[in-house]
Amino acid sequence: MKKFLKEFEKFIMRGNVIDMAVGVIVGAAFQGIVNSLVNDVISPLLGLIANTDLSFLVLTVRGVDIKYGSFLTAVINFLIMAFVIFLLVKGINKIAELGNRKEKGKKEEEPAKPATKICPYCKSEIPADAVKCCHCTSDLEEPVSE
Repeated sequence: MKKFLKEFEKFIMRGNVIDMAVGVIVGAAFQGIVNSLVNDVISPLLGLIANTDLSFLVLTVRGVDIKYGSFLTAVINFLIMAFVIFLLVKGINKIAELGNRKEKGKKEEEPAKPATKICPYCKSEIPADAVKCCHCTSDLEEPVSE
């Protein structure tokens, strides 16, 4: 039994399990906030247009209630949730960018230009700024200045 409990403790104390648990708890709390926003603020505002609360919009066909108002509320809830998550990710990225600002402020060093090049005629290694090969005396193209 002790071995079983030790294995269970090891499983629970894994970082990804704890992170997932925190994510689920925060997600549930966040869902409550979004549901309140939709049900208590947005639905009544949209209800002003339809002269009723959207969650109570029902279409009855042959005795069957089609609750399209609840569906519209769920769609609005999803859109608000996606938009708020987008804003959160964008904000987190902005904060991370501020942390990297010091590194961005420094000019990135350009890679060093090679000190040598290969002669296209004799394939010998010569200085990069050479205009004549020191091995075969071939005239080379002028080095391109940037």
